[in-house]
Amino acid sequence: MSWVVLVLSGVLEAVWATALGRSEGLSRPGPSVVFGVALALSMGGLGYAMRELPVGTSYAVWVGIGAGLTVAYAMATGEEPLSAVRVLLVAGIVGCVIGLKLTH
Repeated sequence: MSWVVLVLSGVLEAVWATALGRSEGLSRPGPSVVFGVALALSMGGLGYAMRELPVGTSYAVWVGIGAGLTVAYAMATGEEPLSAVRVLLVAGIVGCVIGLKLTH
């Protein structure tokens, strides 16, 4: 169960990071509310997962999922450039997250 919560928390990290960017310095109410709610849920889930999983592994997986999804979304929406090198680098992050799960 901790792994499921950790993965969902990583997804929520991507949500709050994207919302933070769209909030224009927390000056837009809609994205600012999404940021706050997603941040609280993401951190709560990370804390829950750390009850059973090692801190280093939990944090690395959480950040890896969040960072990978955030940049993938930005590339998909055209906010960041899409290139083969960028896709390979994001795939490397995903591979590392999977490796941490498999070696746990």
